[in-house]
Amino acid sequence: MMRFFYCIIGIFSTFCVLAQDPEFSQYYMAPLYLNPAFTGTTNDHRFIANYRNQWPNVAQGYVTTALSYDYNLNQYNSGVGFLVTMDKAGTAGMKSSQFNFLYSYKLNISNKWVISSGLSFGYAFRTIDLNKLIFADQLQFDSKGNVPSDDPALFNLGMAHYFDFNAGMLAYNKSFWFGIAASHMNQPNRSLLNQEAPLPVKTTIHGGVRIPLSRGPFKRAHQAVLSPSFVYKRQGKFDQLDIGTYLYYDPIVLGVWYRGIPIEQDVKSNLSQDAVVLVLGFQLPKVEIMYSYDFTVSELGPVSGGTHEVALKYKLAIQTNSHAKKREKLIPCPTFNH
Repeated sequence: MMRFFYCIIGIFSTFCVLAQDPEFSQYYMAPLYLNPAFTGTTNDHRFIANYRNQWPNVAQGYVTTALSYDYNLNQYNSGVGFLVTMDKAGTAGMKSSQFNFLYSYKLNISNKWVISSGLSFGYAFRTIDLNKLIFADQLQFDSKGNVPSDDPALFNLGMAHYFDFNAGMLAYNKSFWFGIAASHMNQPNRSLLNQEAPLPVKTTIHGGVRIPLSRGPFKRAHQAVLSPSFVYKRQGKFDQLDIGTYLYYDPIVLGVWYRGIPIEQDVKSNLSQDAVVLVLGFQLPKVEIMYSYDFTVSELGPVSGGTHEVALKYKLAIQTNSHAKKREKLIPCPTFNH
């Protein structure tokens, strides 16, 4: 009975992904995925790897990985970057891969504030493993235990490939940041059946504040920072709010988040909502490593196995002359630990 339940959830998960993008709980450890305006908002070469395993007990759930690199072109007030994302959903092996080139331009509106605008140009592929699909006419078995399918959908299934365009803006200083991004602005067709299945535009609004803790028990030689922030996303009929805070006490990072909209009445149909996220990480001069676990508190509950997520960031210093170093001071990085 439990295996049957897992199969039903797995089939649901495979098709649920049609309407909603993959996501990362550690969204600021995937800044280029969150908002292209984050491209080049650091004084180093920045390499980031993300891995997310969501609902591992439910027919393989979702597995999402991302690799990104970005670089700050100081002399042009610009940033460039690359982002590769790969997602696998459900027992049917639905796979999505996307390759993005990102560009941002930064405008210093004062000695403290910067406005960054970013664009992302992507090309994506989407496939499914036909050998793992069972059609309705295959539920009647012959003497050998199998029946080939004559379902027309089998012959229409193929690979979807499409262009994808995203844009975003970000305003920040050393203590505060606020941004907005629009993904899938061209609403690409992702159908595997030669039909119309446009991907809805996703709107993301996010912000946060960096609060140094220089008094009381945190008054030490090590730096201590509290950083509450939020991310609100809406895509088609789905909306989601992540709200929480990080505590950074060199070199340890702790975080707690809540995902969901408590005042919204109909959350049962949106399984992406209602989770508590705990984060533990370490920040060293060149390397950051973070681990998080999502406790599912929606109706899906503990049977899902929660969500495991790991992020690794590596920074390589940029060799610059004295003039460029002076310019860098006008481009602070809007994160909780800088």
